[in-house]
Amino acid sequence: MKKNATVITYGCQMNVNESAKIRKIMENLDYNMTEDIESTDVVFLNTCTVREGAATQIYGKLGDLKRVRDKRGTKIIITGCFAQEQGKKLLEKFPYIDIIMGNQNIGRIPEALDEIESNKKVKHVILTEYEEQLPPRIDADFDNKITASISIGYGCNNFCTYCIVPYVRGRERYVPMAEIVEQTKEFVKKGYKEIMLLAQNVNSYGRGLSKEETFANLLQNICDIDGDFIVRFVSPHPRDFTDDVIDVIAKNPKIARCLHIPLQSGSTRILKLMNRGYTKEQYLALIDKIKTRIPDIAITTDIIVGFPQETEEDFLDTLDVVRKSKYDTAFMFMYSIRQGTKAAEMDGHLSDDIKHERLQRLIALQTEISKEISETYAGRVERVLVEGPSKKNKDVLSSRTSTNKIVLFEGDKSLEGHFVDVKINECKTWTLYGELVQE
Repeated sequence: MKKNATVITYGCQMNVNESAKIRKIMENLDYNMTEDIESTDVVFLNTCTVREGAATQIYGKLGDLKRVRDKRGTKIIITGCFAQEQGKKLLEKFPYIDIIMGNQNIGRIPEALDEIESNKKVKHVILTEYEEQLPPRIDADFDNKITASISIGYGCNNFCTYCIVPYVRGRERYVPMAEIVEQTKEFVKKGYKEIMLLAQNVNSYGRGLSKEETFANLLQNICDIDGDFIVRFVSPHPRDFTDDVIDVIAKNPKIARCLHIPLQSGSTRILKLMNRGYTKEQYLALIDKIKTRIPDIAITTDIIVGFPQETEEDFLDTLDVVRKSKYDTAFMFMYSIRQGTKAAEMDGHLSDDIKHERLQRLIALQTEISKEISETYAGRVERVLVEGPSKKNKDVLSSRTSTNKIVLFEGDKSLEGHFVDVKINECKTWTLYGELVQE
């Protein structure tokens, strides 16, 4: 009988991409993939250390898995950023873990499993060493047949003072352009309608490659591929957002009209403490340039509230940038300590009460702006990509515009994975409602 394997994913889209590769590796080893941990023989926890509360989630799940392991001998494998960061420390708390493996080591899953299963003297395998070469290419498929993601680079050179990523994912390494373009062609041929390009800093793409291998040229080469599909990418760094990239986006409708441009703080003083590499004025100038050259663009962002030493004046600068930038949506967080980062050692940490109060004010402002933007869609006809039945109402289809707005409408399930036109009749803050435009 075939053995079963399960992959449980926490964290970012990069982790989702890597989980798809893990599933492909296990399928190649002749495992059945299952979501039922009660019947699994090998379970992977693909972990995150960037998100707050990650450790609590992971520790809780490990407790559940011990019960399954005791019952049927299930092998437990921890991968991802948390595994990379903790390494042997995880074994001290959870000695029943079989394999601990860093992000860049997942290509070695087959040999690690073989070592555990064939050598009775080997109780644990730990693979967290950094490798200068790129991880091996694995042609994985994804949970749906609509969106495929491609890792165009690994690691980060920025060392923002609040961020653990450079320490757990290493320095930047980029995949050659020809390989990315070829992989995109394969996904488009398979019928994927949305291609998501992933890297810690996508617009640094090309460092260490040839002069022709730039992010602008990569985007253009992907847009030149025949087929009806849309291209998205995350996440760019404001400091590296060059004019040639803006121009390529402006002239190619295949590139989604939604850009995620992390702000983190609107205060130049706090941005310097964060080591972000730009000022408030430079950031606003970039937003203005993008909106001028791409008038139909939607912009989203990340904001951290309550960074060490943030004053009320600093926070008011953040609110000012939010008002002027008019983001469609924002991912807003209270600052939380990440051990091993420079910010964790800084003076001037704020109380949770202050951080919470500021976060609520920020959320209120952004909600007001998001509602205003949503209302501009009333009466418009939007081309949307149908993702499938709504989770709340199976009789309604859920779709997204190029600007990443959720649109719900009545339609046949056969439209899933297709682009259709929908007239917007009702606008809520986070969701639009419409009717299918019949051809």
